[in-house]
Amino acid sequence: MHTLPSLPYAYDALEPYIDEETMRIHHTKHHQAYIDKLNLALEKHPDLADKSVTDLLTDFSSLPEDIKTAVKNHGGGHANHSLWWEILSVPKRDGNLPTGEILEAINSSFGSFDQFKQDFTAKVLAVFGSGWAWVIKNGDKLEIVSMPNQDSPLMSGQTPIFGLDVWEHAYYLKYQNRRAEYVEAFFSLINWDQVEINLKK
Repeated sequence: MHTLPSLPYAYDALEPYIDEETMRIHHTKHHQAYIDKLNLALEKHPDLADKSVTDLLTDFSSLPEDIKTAVKNHGGGHANHSLWWEILSVPKRDGNLPTGEILEAINSSFGSFDQFKQDFTAKVLAVFGSGWAWVIKNGDKLEIVSMPNQDSPLMSGQTPIFGLDVWEHAYYLKYQNRRAEYVEAFFSLINWDQVEINLKK
């Protein structure tokens, strides 16, 4: 049985950038629903019970046809959100900029952090409807991609370093249709230490 991961911070810890009510609903309702529906689908195939959600998604092509849609939608939602919670952090008083290897990777791939931020913001704002914007590792470089719904980069053999949830449930209570403000707020919350760990993996 897949279970809901605990958050590494309180529901109100990301304020004022993401409000407590959004975090509570997002975690306990939306993420929990993905897990419940994934577990329900997997009941039909007990031989898959011991597989992690990462293994299910990276081996997606070999899954039984009758659960592929459920694993893509709900397994993807579970994996995406599990990574999402980890790459958020309590806001820092002195700003929030990457350092070390992740900054070197950003500079090498995009020329500068400012250029990366512009490119990432543009990719997020171009997502039509619901989906995610991801930074993935592609060889020695980082690349920004977007995916619809709860599709996971893992399904196409890509390694997600971090991403931004662009489903309206992630931001609408506070930002309504002001997605650009939500993206700007996200840059104040990125846990760059965790992102660097993901890069090294």
